[in-house]
Amino acid sequence: MLVVRNARQADLDAILALAQGIGPGMTTLKADRGVLARRLAIVEASFAGAARPADSDYLFVLEDTANARVCGVSAIKGMVGVDEPFYSYRLGTSVHANPQSNLVNRVQALYLSHDMSGSAELCSLYLHPDYRRGVNGKLLSKSRFLFMAQFPHLFPEKIFAEMRGYLTQGGVSPFWESLGRHFFQMDFQDADDLCGKGDRLFIEQLMPRLPLYTHLLGAAACDVIGRTHIDTIPARRMLEQEGLLFDGYVDIFDAGPVLQARVRDLRAVRDSALLPLAPAPGAVENGAAALVANTSMQAFRVAAMDVDASTGVARAPQEAGAALQCEPGGAIRVYFPQARSPAA
Repeated sequence: MLVVRNARQADLDAILALAQGIGPGMTTLKADRGVLARRLAIVEASFAGAARPADSDYLFVLEDTANARVCGVSAIKGMVGVDEPFYSYRLGTSVHANPQSNLVNRVQALYLSHDMSGSAELCSLYLHPDYRRGVNGKLLSKSRFLFMAQFPHLFPEKIFAEMRGYLTQGGVSPFWESLGRHFFQMDFQDADDLCGKGDRLFIEQLMPRLPLYTHLLGAAACDVIGRTHIDTIPARRMLEQEGLLFDGYVDIFDAGPVLQARVRDLRAVRDSALLPLAPAPGAVENGAAALVANTSMQAFRVAAMDVDASTGVARAPQEAGAALQCEPGGAIRVYFPQARSPAA
């Protein structure tokens, strides 16, 4: 069975191996042992309730329990941009008009913004290619929403996710080549690595503050503004299904779209429910595909299985108790991604 659980220090080698397979563009999960080790220390403190909101980092792993293999990761940063601004570009329109000649020119522009500062961030989502099938991706991504549904007090009002922007097959970012390279004097990968190691001060020092007219960047750069990396399209679809939307913000390096929502408006937060676990000895009749989670912050676990919630209890397969480390009758959180309510 595949189970999402809290990441811990013992997962360092497995997470490092996953990070080494990601490639460029994912700032929040770099293949650096030292950075990952320090992050896991913060992660353990976060799940223990010992980290301040500005430092909290809830990193989860997807484990194949049959062979104890970690095959995916995902995370929620509790609050970004507190100790230093979190920058993004906001797409807007600049209007230039001359009343005497009746000429009006509307020009798209990029405005440097730190509107996401103080928000929570969904990040670090990666599933090993061997496991990209069935509901595995959905389990890995959407398990984070069940954590937020169970512990809403840990998070601010708004949450967002930066999608990886478009890169060519050679790993080149047309947006970076047209804009960022001229101000940072380094390759896209080098700038991405600096951010991944926590060094964001250079952005504030080097990035232009004035609005940037997009038509001056060239067609190649304009074409990829708000465009998602091909490997990230499935992840974007899942986030949009949960209520996150693109509202004109893009990443400052590769112009990937930023999706955002209020935590209370997320589908899993609205539509999941706590029900007593009732393990069924055989097949679950009248069951529907669900994500189920326990209620333990320090040992949070999520699995995907058929559940029948029509009678006010969660009738689930016998292995549910072991997967969630929950005794029969104990409360579990149940979410039906394809329905509008747990009793539907």
